[in-house]
Amino acid sequence: MVADSEARVGNPSPELPKLPIPPLADTLARYLASLKALQSHKEHERTKRVVREFEVGGEGERCQRMLEEYAKDRDSFVEEFWDESYLSGSDPVVLNLNPFFLLEDDPTPARGNQLMRATSLILASLGFVHDLRTGVLPKDQFRGVPLDMYQYSRMFGTVRIPTETGCRTEIDPLSRHIVVMSRGQFYWFEALDHSHRPLLTEHSLHSILSAIVTDSAKLPANEVARSSFGVLTTENRKVWAGLRRGILDGDWKEGGQGSNKENLEIVDKALFVVCLDHEDFEGSEGGGMEKMCETLLCGTSRVVNGVQVGTCTNRYYDKLQIIVAKNGAAGINFEHSLVDGHTVLRFVGDVYTDLILRFAKSINPSSSTLFQAKLSPYSPHGPGKKRPTSPTGAAGGSGGEEGDEADYDTTPKKLEWNLTPQLRLGIRFAESRISDLICQNEVKALEFGGYGKNFITRHGFSPDAFVQMAFQAAYFLLYGRTECTYEPAMVKTFKHGRTEAIRTVRPESVDFVATYTSDESPRKKIEALRKACKVHTELTKQCSKGLGQDRILYAMYCLANKALSSTASKGKNGIGKNGDSGYESDDSDEVEMSTTMQLPAIFRDPGYATLNHSTLSTSNCGNPALRLFGFGPVVADGFGMGYIIKDESISVCASSKHLQTQRFLDTLQAYLLDVQKLIIQLFKDANVRRSETFVDHQLGIVDSRTGKPLKSNLSREDQEEQVYGGYGFFDSGEVQSETAMRERALRRQKSAVGTRLTLHDY
Repeated sequence: MVADSEARVGNPSPELPKLPIPPLADTLARYLASLKALQSHKEHERTKRVVREFEVGGEGERCQRMLEEYAKDRDSFVEEFWDESYLSGSDPVVLNLNPFFLLEDDPTPARGNQLMRATSLILASLGFVHDLRTGVLPKDQFRGVPLDMYQYSRMFGTVRIPTETGCRTEIDPLSRHIVVMSRGQFYWFEALDHSHRPLLTEHSLHSILSAIVTDSAKLPANEVARSSFGVLTTENRKVWAGLRRGILDGDWKEGGQGSNKENLEIVDKALFVVCLDHEDFEGSEGGGMEKMCETLLCGTSRVVNGVQVGTCTNRYYDKLQIIVAKNGAAGINFEHSLVDGHTVLRFVGDVYTDLILRFAKSINPSSSTLFQAKLSPYSPHGPGKKRPTSPTGAAGGSGGEEGDEADYDTTPKKLEWNLTPQLRLGIRFAESRISDLICQNEVKALEFGGYGKNFITRHGFSPDAFVQMAFQAAYFLLYGRTECTYEPAMVKTFKHGRTEAIRTVRPESVDFVATYTSDESPRKKIEALRKACKVHTELTKQCSKGLGQDRILYAMYCLANKALSSTASKGKNGIGKNGDSGYESDDSDEVEMSTTMQLPAIFRDPGYATLNHSTLSTSNCGNPALRLFGFGPVVADGFGMGYIIKDESISVCASSKHLQTQRFLDTLQAYLLDVQKLIIQLFKDANVRRSETFVDHQLGIVDSRTGKPLKSNLSREDQEEQVYGGYGFFDSGEVQSETAMRERALRRQKSAVGTRLTLHDY
């Protein structure tokens, strides 16, 4: 945490640089390097010819000039196009876009029930919003380098709105109220005053949530799905856009109990949505982890007598959601178009830290809390409420200046939807489709306790690179091939920076997988692993500096597309002077590009499609506040892999459209155990000591330099049972441990020494 005032969000800070636009030759060299291990020799030679023609034939230089011109008066050359990539699709956002975080349990067990957990999370979230908006939230830094904070302004009071051509977003920077969902019903209440100070005490907020849960329970379980307005956000975006347009245009208003348009405005402008579920997460046995992940990613689908009674109807995916299960387990599901995982992770980490400090304060009242938010003097629940001097304004709007405040109303109010026949049909079909989507996808989790960051770094590996190579090995062990892999690198050291793509598959990673699955010695295998990890680490550093290839080429692709579209509709002027992109450039570049009326060949080459088909979409998003993190697969034949590398464990959440997800995680765990054996064996061989060397009989084998035990956290029996667990590969019946193979080879070698004698019976 940074203490000085200059490191606060609302104060001036050093100007961050823009994302760099490297020389064209460098970008193209990186592009070819990222494809080399993914293509056959023939395919790669063809791509090299296409790239060479793009570089020397003029198209590449024209694209480079267009991009440089476009970037001159913009904070980021890729921001507009990247936002469009998230917003232009028509598929449902659930399972296709929104990630989730599963939080660790409340640090105070006595406060772990649903209502207390939700109360604590809401109050801490309001504290974060207060500090953010008042400019006292410490700035993000990475190793002393300031990070861009722009995304935080797009997290709260934000909604994703469907349209006929995709989506758009709206942000209310003065939003002050919260929406709570329980059994598919909507409730709202004001939570902040005009100065962003919380209006609610812990006791009053707990009472509000208790009243909401009690009221929502009055609706019979078999009636919930029929009136679950939030399920419309799981629909195809064009379908949801049509229903929403009907509401806003008043086409279906039939004199019901309230205005659907006003209700929708309340939800749109809310700080965030809190979902109080009526189901428990199961325990750690019997698929409990998978149930947790499924609940947070897409809700559960449980049909009883033909009626949906799962939690999938208690969501609103167009906004940031805090989800709390009946037993107090909690997590976050966030709309991903405007914010990345790193930004939401900071929010979640601060909220969880505040809970710990609140627990400490209950023991020592002089202890401080993380946030500087104080209870509003206008709180109806405070000890000395100030009275307002003017009438209230619209819900969620600003309250004016000091001395001109609204009379804040923290009483929870239920939103009564006028469910016309059209809306009822829309809700019915949306529920049916989200149930289908849930059935078409699966989520599995692995909480590997054998070792974690400490073991990996102690033996000289980068933790992230080590886990990335584990994914490569596990996929090959299961499928016998290598596929395109994506990992995001944060580039928030630049203005409005988001991510760059790390393309994990390189010749060194392929060589490692081939070596690992061969009869090579343990030393050769670990040497190949070190080499692959070193390359991945260096690649990550380069991408973090904005020196990748994906975002540059994507921006060029988008500009070329716009040039063609504008030329086709507006003629020779293209997008230069009056086109949709709103920037001025050299018309000659666009005219030359438009004469062929097709994209440059580099974007039509199969190599470009190969690089953008991420069979393994992975993301490392670790923090002590998180237990698990995940998202859906980005391609139908792939896996979505969210992972957290902790000090003594590794957590992985894998999703797919039923591609043996559990078997993949089993293979991954087997690899992690086997590679640990190889590393320890090599370390023991390199640290042989004379017989008089001291042995700790309690700890067993120890690191002779540090005295730390060199053993897995799993029992010997568990390790032996889990090494590949019966999952064979290649033409052998099973995978033997390296030690067993070496012993057999040694026996064969010994048996061939000397002359064999013929035995006779006496």
